[in-house]
Amino acid sequence: MAHLLGLDIGTTGCKAALFDETGKSLGAATAEYPLIHPRPGWAEQDPETWWISTVEAIRSLLRQTGTDASEIAGIGLSGQMHGAVLLDENIQPVRHAIIWSDQRTTAQCREITNRIGAERLIRLTGNPALEGFTAPKVLWVRENEPEVFARARLLLLPKDYIRYRLTGEIATDVSDAAGTLLFDVQHARWSGEVLDALRLDESFLPPVRASADQCGAIMQEVAAKTGLAEGTPVVAGGADNACGAVGTGAVSDGLGLLSIGTSGVLLAFSAEPRIEPGGRIHTFNHAVPRAFYLMGVTQGAGFSLRWLRDVLRVQDDRDMEAYSIMTAEAAQVPPLSSGLIFLPYLQGERTPHMDALARGVFFGLSGAHTRAHLIRAVMEGVAYSLRDSWEILRGLGVELDAIRVAGGGARSELWLHILADGLGTELARTTAAEGPAFGAALLAAVGVGVYRDLPAACGATIAVAGRVEPDPDTSRRYDQGYQVYRTLYPTLQKTFVDASALVQP
Repeated sequence: MAHLLGLDIGTTGCKAALFDETGKSLGAATAEYPLIHPRPGWAEQDPETWWISTVEAIRSLLRQTGTDASEIAGIGLSGQMHGAVLLDENIQPVRHAIIWSDQRTTAQCREITNRIGAERLIRLTGNPALEGFTAPKVLWVRENEPEVFARARLLLLPKDYIRYRLTGEIATDVSDAAGTLLFDVQHARWSGEVLDALRLDESFLPPVRASADQCGAIMQEVAAKTGLAEGTPVVAGGADNACGAVGTGAVSDGLGLLSIGTSGVLLAFSAEPRIEPGGRIHTFNHAVPRAFYLMGVTQGAGFSLRWLRDVLRVQDDRDMEAYSIMTAEAAQVPPLSSGLIFLPYLQGERTPHMDALARGVFFGLSGAHTRAHLIRAVMEGVAYSLRDSWEILRGLGVELDAIRVAGGGARSELWLHILADGLGTELARTTAAEGPAFGAALLAAVGVGVYRDLPAACGATIAVAGRVEPDPDTSRRYDQGYQVYRTLYPTLQKTFVDASALVQP
């Protein structure tokens, strides 16, 4: 029976996960790497740490599973979107990668919008110019570090850099290219109009492949480092959200995905490239050929709970890890957290505000509130933020028969109930536990011929394992809380701008 390896180059670490062709998990290993914050609002990583952690995760996985590397039929990659990896003529990084959560590029976003026009940009790329995307990062380096940019000859995305290190092949895939703001989403090609407007040459960009296309094989020196077999095929892979959709089976009409990782995502499969005129919802190419997904993003979902864990210094004990302790406390607090509302804008916000200056807020805090109230309010605030996306999707006429869940937050029974009640819709767990890494492995399964296409692969390997139904009474209460929540950003928008001037560089 063929084994498939999925690699997920995430924000906090590389996960290597192994599956057989039925979708059974054979094991997983993660190796972490640090975030670099040179200034408030800036976020970078050293690509070399991605590579070191990738090698470590693969070696650890093969060791713990006792897998004969020759049994691995193919390898797929998933990765954090939007990162700018600038490489010189020797394919060496010229600086640290600027990653998706970086917020330094507001001026460059305005420049892009002015050059192309807001409406035209959205029509071409499916998205407005936002700080998280790749193109404004490239412009920032060109304008602020001209001597560094002068050495740059190639732009890659994070997972594509790791695939290059594995295979020596340079490429990207349609789903990751769609997150650069340089890609014509409707026609699945680099946009000559956008490149001309930004004075960038297409030779600066990698060739674009379908997500399940084979893009090289494991090189001899990599086999020696990792324990993989030389010549093992590697497919193009996909963006983390596209792979997350594949890994939960959201590969056909009527299916959506709600993922709670560092960020929070609500996406819907679409056979057509539907564009939200204001750009509040992203339109990206799916890993499924000639398909798309519509997506809303909460910048600080799981990140908000991790931040609170660290601020409150919640520590593991002998019986429970920190998040289990926090969830148990939050479960003792009734819905609406006794009037406490949290805005999860610790890293700015995308949907629906597209505001890099937005910041986190606890509203309604009183002396009666406890640590447990703070924890539950964070979980509820993320649910309210994702409801913003849900309301826009429904306004576009999107109808979902099922929303499947993924990400670390989906392991919390309490959080799932809060999300189901807050959205007023049923959520479904699947048998697939490894999210984007599993989606990457399924892409490999298609690429090496184990399955004919992604719907067949998902149908053979993924099933619904449980459902969380909303409680009508609790949903009505959350409707009331949401109405208050949605008034807070408009009230505070100018204050966020004023407060940003107080931050010392």
